[in-house]
Amino acid sequence: MRVLLIYAHPEPKSFNGAMFRKAQETLLQAGHQVRVSDLYAMQFDPVSGRDNFTGIENADFFKQQLEEVYATKNGTFVQLIAAEQEKVEWCDIMIWQFPLWWFSVPGILKGWVDRVFAMGRFYGDGRIYETGVFKEKKALLALTTGGNEDAYLKDGLQGDIHGILRPIQRGIFEFTGFTVLAPHVVYGPARLPPGQRGAELHRWQQRVLALEAEPGFEVGRY
Repeated sequence: MRVLLIYAHPEPKSFNGAMFRKAQETLLQAGHQVRVSDLYAMQFDPVSGRDNFTGIENADFFKQQLEEVYATKNGTFVQLIAAEQEKVEWCDIMIWQFPLWWFSVPGILKGWVDRVFAMGRFYGDGRIYETGVFKEKKALLALTTGGNEDAYLKDGLQGDIHGILRPIQRGIFEFTGFTVLAPHVVYGPARLPPGQRGAELHRWQQRVLALEAEPGFEVGRY
């Protein structure tokens, strides 16, 4: 497999950091190709705008989607954005590793999507959902929460974790054609004793080893 790991956590010693390293080590040892985007280490700027491009078509009125189409045709994405786009196009499986912040991804990861997932290149002209650009690829969310699993059930305090993640899995992954794998959630790792954290890392390692044959997950519509 060719696997792209997108990692969004500011602390390398965090449990997210441990999961990121475990996935990378496991995949490489198994003979797979791995590329990474460690967004905090890269100091990735999440603010999307004119700086995405080396030149724009309409200097008087900026409309990002139209400029993305123009950049796709004319090769005017800045080098950083073009390199990230190429990584997504290269991979067979894309994994996002992040903590659940405010019922979503960290801002640096959302900004990565805003800048990298460009109209004309990643979607457009009817290429969405079942006919999406990435219909031959898989995508997986690997994340941690602050609370326990009971809080993320349908009748739990925070609500169904699958409902929380649907805007990402449906609105980003499925929208661009990815087959979505079931999310890998570690609930409240900061509350777990060391032995249980070790067990969770082993569970993640075993999951990673089986990803190539894993079928898609039913995300559901709104």
